[in-house]
Amino acid sequence: MATDLAPNPAPPPVDVTKIAGRRRKREARKVPLGRDLYRYRWLYLMLLPGVVYFILFKYLPMYGLTIAFQDFVPFLGYSDSPWVGLKHFETLFSGPDFGRLMVNTLILALLTILFVFPAPIVVAMMLNELRINLVKRSVQSLIYIPHFLSWTIVASLTYLLFSVDFGVIANYIHGLVGGPKVDYVAQSAWFRPLIVLQLLWKATGWGTIIYLAALAGVDPQLYEAARVDGAGRWRQFWHVTLPAIRPTVVVMAILTSGNLLDSGFEQIWLMTTSLNRSVADVFDTYVYYVGITQGAFSYATAVGLFKGLIGVLLIFGSNWLAKRLGQRGLF
Repeated sequence: MATDLAPNPAPPPVDVTKIAGRRRKREARKVPLGRDLYRYRWLYLMLLPGVVYFILFKYLPMYGLTIAFQDFVPFLGYSDSPWVGLKHFETLFSGPDFGRLMVNTLILALLTILFVFPAPIVVAMMLNELRINLVKRSVQSLIYIPHFLSWTIVASLTYLLFSVDFGVIANYIHGLVGGPKVDYVAQSAWFRPLIVLQLLWKATGWGTIIYLAALAGVDPQLYEAARVDGAGRWRQFWHVTLPAIRPTVVVMAILTSGNLLDSGFEQIWLMTTSLNRSVADVFDTYVYYVGITQGAFSYATAVGLFKGLIGVLLIFGSNWLAKRLGQRGLF
């Protein structure tokens, strides 16, 4: 009687990539730490100054944040000053200044996102379209120069142009066109436009470096293939250039979100007058005013800690949102 024998099932396919990866991991775990440090000793030596800098000037000073929960007395020090818990935070949130500070800071942050953040992207794309290298390098050098000027010089130039006493625009140009003199510097309505103009002039050129570097990494063959397919300049920009720099734009947006409440103390302080203080007061200048001029060290530290925590939350939130939208985040 014949017996039907079932054929043996075929073995599952072997994933060579996974096996090689596991073998590399096992070999990496077998390397002693001392041998690894010695092997890459020059890289670790180059890393050492940066690590020391961050430890000394970024992490160790964070111990001073404890005074936000104390009634700090300099003569008593950190350890002997009395603890008050969340008293200073309650004073901040219930005080009359919190709403004004938050509104002023958020408006400046919104204006920065709408005008200052996209400006380097636009300028980088315009420079990328230039085909005459001499003109391209000359324009790059001219727009980089303002970055190296201090905010004191920028504020002085602003007063020279817009002050009602001796400003070129406020006096001579208005006189030529027959209009009345306008004190741009003192009027609160012109404070925010002047701040945005200063940021555009000073920061746009330097920010283009990052995006020009991203554009330089685009494969020229992609543009050639797009032209062969009949794509015009707009289609090349939309389907080749923009996807190429999108990861850089996302990373820069995440980093910018962490500084939304960081309006820049030096710039705001130099442009603040007694007439525009109602719109010029932000968290950065408020910390200096109450902490240094009034000696409220604990309260000023609480204000700064609140601003820093909001920045951390915004970074994590924007990073999460970028990943949910299918982009690569910072971490």
